[in-house]
Amino acid sequence: MYLLGLSLVLLALKYLEIGPVATWSWWWVMAPFGATVLWWAWADSTGYTKRKAMEKMDKRKQDRIDKNKEALGMRPRKPR
Repeated sequence: MYLLGLSLVLLALKYLEIGPVATWSWWWVMAPFGATVLWWAWADSTGYTKRKAMEKMDKRKQDRIDKNKEALGMRPRKPR
């Protein structure tokens, strides 16, 4: 996501001719878009994106379980 944000900022600076980016070649301005595509392709092909989503979902689930146990007066599970 950071690469996409950087890409959009550079594109806006180049298009609006602001600062030193106005003198850069379009290749340098568009390169972060290519890097973003490569990152997303790698993340999807290796399962990185899915793994991070599963970890986030598991953490939310465990937090909900711990909150309910605490509300019942039980001791929540210790984190590993």
